[in-house]
Amino acid sequence: MTHGSSKASTHSVVAIGYALPRSGLPAAVSFRQWVAAALRGAKYRKPAELAIRIVDSNEGRALNRDYRGKDYATNVLSFPAELPPEFKLPLLGDLAICAPVVLREAAEQNKLPRDHWAHMTIHGVLHLLGYDHIKNSEAEVMEALETRILAGLGIADPYR
Repeated sequence: MTHGSSKASTHSVVAIGYALPRSGLPAAVSFRQWVAAALRGAKYRKPAELAIRIVDSNEGRALNRDYRGKDYATNVLSFPAELPPEFKLPLLGDLAICAPVVLREAAEQNKLPRDHWAHMTIHGVLHLLGYDHIKNSEAEVMEALETRILAGLGIADPYR
C-alpha cells in the first residue's frame, strides 16, 4: 500500500492510501485538490484532517456490510470522526472509495472516470462535514452544493 500526506489547502492535511495497484487510478494530488475544493465550496474554514483509502470490491463490500449492514460494495463510504467534545482536534474522519465500483459507475453513466472520482471524493467529504441525502430536502441541498463545487472544477452536473 502506498501512503502519502500533504496539505490540501493552507489548513488541511489529507492522507491517501491505495489498497490495490494504482495503475489507472487518480494520483494522490488529485484527491487532495478535490478535498480542498469540497472544503472551500462548503465554506469550511477550520483546520481539517482526513484519510482516504482506495479499496477493492472485497474490502468495499466488507466495510459496507460491517458498518451499514449492506452486503455489497458501494462507491464511497464516509466515517466521520466521533471525538469527545473535550478533544479539539481537526480530524474530520475517513473515506473509503471503492475503485471498481467508481469505474463501473462511470462507464454505466457515460462519465469520464476522473470526473466521477472527483464527484465521489467531494460527496464523501460533504458527508464528513455533516451533509446528507436521506430526506429529499437534504438531498437537494447536498446535490446543489456538489454540482456547484464540480462546476468550479469544470465538471458537468453529475445528476443530469
